[in-house]
Amino acid sequence: MNCNIAVIKGDGIGPEVVTEAMKVLNAVGKKYGHTFNYEQLLMGGCSIDKHGVPLTDEAVERAKANDAVLLGSIGGNTQTSPWYKLPPELRPEAGLLKIRKELGLFANLRPAYLYEELKDACPLKEEIAEKGFDMMIMRELTGGLYFGERKTEEVDGVMTAVDTLTYNENEIRRIAIKAFDIAMKRRKKVTSVDKANVLDSSRLWRKVVEEVAKDYPEVKYEHMLVDNCAMQLVKDPAQFDVVLTENMFGDILSDEASMITGSIGMLASASLNETKFGMYEPSGGSAPDIAGQNKANPIATILSAAMMLRYTFDLDREADAIEAAVKKVLEEGYRTCDIVSEGTQLVGCDKMGDLVAERV
Repeated sequence: MNCNIAVIKGDGIGPEVVTEAMKVLNAVGKKYGHTFNYEQLLMGGCSIDKHGVPLTDEAVERAKANDAVLLGSIGGNTQTSPWYKLPPELRPEAGLLKIRKELGLFANLRPAYLYEELKDACPLKEEIAEKGFDMMIMRELTGGLYFGERKTEEVDGVMTAVDTLTYNENEIRRIAIKAFDIAMKRRKKVTSVDKANVLDSSRLWRKVVEEVAKDYPEVKYEHMLVDNCAMQLVKDPAQFDVVLTENMFGDILSDEASMITGSIGMLASASLNETKFGMYEPSGGSAPDIAGQNKANPIATILSAAMMLRYTFDLDREADAIEAAVKKVLEEGYRTCDIVSEGTQLVGCDKMGDLVAERV
């Protein structure tokens, strides 16, 4: 198979971790007879430096011309980087919001899985970690507060900021359908997270999810308020299968879920539109404090590449091979600095990529 991939290495540790993911993809291609064609694009701070904007229209069009996007990370230190002295619409993260919107990437999938080998790195109590967990957080990605109208103005002599949270029933229905479809391939349970005791948008969310649930009689579903969900993630994460929620709640809960896996460097993600097209990226940030030091954990990006093979190219066997290779490397005791513990062997970012590629 010929697979055309737009590669956005981005800022910070992005170039390092994406390079290792490409190394693993090339190993897959060699073993299974596929060709991966890469087109390098700029987004984030590196695009600001070269073009004056975080994402050019040309880059968007080039991304659309490929089958999928493999993304590293964007942004820098918000306290010291000159990028954050620019207006909000010209900062690195504006490029990320733009590409999600332009590519129609409304469904964000973030798996959170606790590897047996990393239970010691889990910050939860031993009796909780021993039960393990395997969940998929389904986050709506193109609506809600992040895309609503906003303004800051002086009202009666007082500076006042307004952010608008808006959802319509079609936006809610399409992400709910995705969540129930994925639940059918997993353990057939959906937990829909909202704030229906306070927000009108959440009450509509709950109504539409209940309508969608009627078409999936095999799937058990429940509603949970977001504050309770945040508590349950650290109290009993094993209870969750598919967690369905809106944009801001999903942003927060998926980062919480990542940390109970032992490191945000272990968490992959996929952002899908209504076709097979997707953008695949690690859930962590650009980590400018360790950029260029060969300390970054590339596993999340490597696992994101595996998700790309599974969801865009329907190459389940190849995706399984990458996931098995990651597990094998962890079983053998190799660790990057974020997950290292007594009795394990510390390796750098590039070595971790080599190890996974060798075991594909």
